[in-house]
Amino acid sequence: MSAVEPEKDVLHVVGGRPLNGTIKVRGAKNLVSKAMVAALLAPGRSVLKNVPEIRDVQVVSDLLRLHGVSVDVNGDTGEVAIDAHHVEMPAVSDVETLSGASRIPILFSGPLLHRLGEAFIPSLGGCRIGDRPIDFHLETLRKLGADVDKEHEDGIHITAPHGLQGAKIHLPYPSVGATEQTILAAVLAEGKTELSGAAVEPEIMDLIAILQKMGAVISVDVDRTIRIEGVRELKGYTHTALTDRIEVASWASAALATRGDVFVKGATQPEMMTFLNIYRKVGGEFDVTDEGIHFWHPGGDLHAVALETDVHPGFMTDWQQPLVVALTQAKGLSIVHETVYENRFGFTKPLVDMGATIQLYKECLGSLPCRFKQHNFEHSAVIFGPTPLAGQDIDVPDLRGGFSHLIAALAAQGESSVHGISLIDRGYADFRGKLAALGAGID
Repeated sequence: MSAVEPEKDVLHVVGGRPLNGTIKVRGAKNLVSKAMVAALLAPGRSVLKNVPEIRDVQVVSDLLRLHGVSVDVNGDTGEVAIDAHHVEMPAVSDVETLSGASRIPILFSGPLLHRLGEAFIPSLGGCRIGDRPIDFHLETLRKLGADVDKEHEDGIHITAPHGLQGAKIHLPYPSVGATEQTILAAVLAEGKTELSGAAVEPEIMDLIAILQKMGAVISVDVDRTIRIEGVRELKGYTHTALTDRIEVASWASAALATRGDVFVKGATQPEMMTFLNIYRKVGGEFDVTDEGIHFWHPGGDLHAVALETDVHPGFMTDWQQPLVVALTQAKGLSIVHETVYENRFGFTKPLVDMGATIQLYKECLGSLPCRFKQHNFEHSAVIFGPTPLAGQDIDVPDLRGGFSHLIAALAAQGESSVHGISLIDRGYADFRGKLAALGAGID
């Protein structure tokens, strides 16, 4: 992908204006890229609908094309057509050109092992918000019968000389990526695979729905156990991706932080219920309709809350960062205990520079069992409010933190320059256009 020109990687924001208006949110970033990878499993044509125009979609499209797959992306309609009749192994040097652009390449492993008997995975990128090792991925592939060679300096070479075989796999933590890896690799493996300790996020359930359309046999038990019965072949699919619940929550938090009124077309209630409960406790108002969800600040004081992030159906870690910005405007002490990523509060320093009162702690300020207990990670935050925010120069640290900084700039008095906004393109389609539609002061 071409580098972003420096002058185009800065957004100038005049804050203090409530966001008001209507925007539309398309499919989930955390589903569409995986659904595109799933198309590799079938020697046929697949059509994915409701696809957002984000950089991750471009990265996966480029990776698929490198492997000889035809990809037609229609940004206007939000449809992606993928023809995987022909799949080939590209030159390692070509795959390496996308090294560091995304963490998606590791999920190509299972489909490529089934189609070609081998896969090369370049060095992986993604946001630096905590330790997201691929050990779970590689161990899963080994248990299914793959040989993993880490000796290549620019990536990992994986082969399956005897094909993949079903296995019993347990995840010590319900990792979304490792769950997706297991499912994508096991659907065409010989025999049955039992995955315990699995993640069951809505995006994973939507991926399972896609694979079922393709001919897979997958069941999900209430104890986080997923059972996959391997089949001999799969066919292409047609599917409409579920809406991006992270983007919906981000715009809802922006409405709250700026004392605005935003209608998010395409937003749906079921996967948002935990967020909506907290939103109401904070003092935000919302109305669920057939077309979407209407979010607004009703006036008066917002209320401090205590919350803990968790895997689904808990409060999603990606909801935490934009909501923290709104909590700087709530009356009293709010407590946020992060249990999913150990370094997720790095984004709060610029908020403090803008005037927020946020104190970080290494202790677990919550009741949930936490992997980071007695470790040297600042993974709890206490936010005192309301505090006025003042415009600043801000460097975007990661995707979700970056959008949170953008919300802070919109809520602040004065001007801010937000640098590195290309990171936000990974997960927020046309966010500049949406901001303009909501009356934000940007250029």
